[in-house]
Amino acid sequence: MSVNVNNIYFGLGSNLGNRLQNLRDAVRMLESFGHVVKASDVYATLPWGGIPQPDYLNACVKIESEGRFDPHEILRRVKDFERELGRVESVRWGARKIDIDILLIDDVKINSPELTVPHMRIPERMFVLVPLGEILPPEWPYPVNGLTIREMMSRLEGEAMPLRITAL
Repeated sequence: MSVNVNNIYFGLGSNLGNRLQNLRDAVRMLESFGHVVKASDVYATLPWGGIPQPDYLNACVKIESEGRFDPHEILRRVKDFERELGRVESVRWGARKIDIDILLIDDVKINSPELTVPHMRIPERMFVLVPLGEILPPEWPYPVNGLTIREMMSRLEGEAMPLRITAL
């Protein structure tokens, strides 16, 4: 299912090696889809998922594209980028050199075993909501529940807020 794609939003994370450079390398590879038109600041965050590991650096980017892409092909390419950047598959939510999540693709909705767009865990992750809130309009509603980023963040009261460290 190839569709015209104008905007793709990615979430990036790294907690092994040179974390900041890993994020920069990922953005460079994602530019194969189009132009980076917005990038959040980078945030230091605690690991999510209950597995002891080093802290993460996280960011979000918006890529503007004028191409036709199959969303599953975007996912395949993203997985290739991760491997190229040194990601080794291990335990779920474990430490990794790079993690690239497809958060949104325009208003496309997909729910397949391989890919869910919009990303289903956006409302659960402060480390995604904070940087994503920098690159989306404040009134943007998450298509699954209709809540704004601010409303979803307020539901995560008590979760550690990420620490802004630098621009990507």
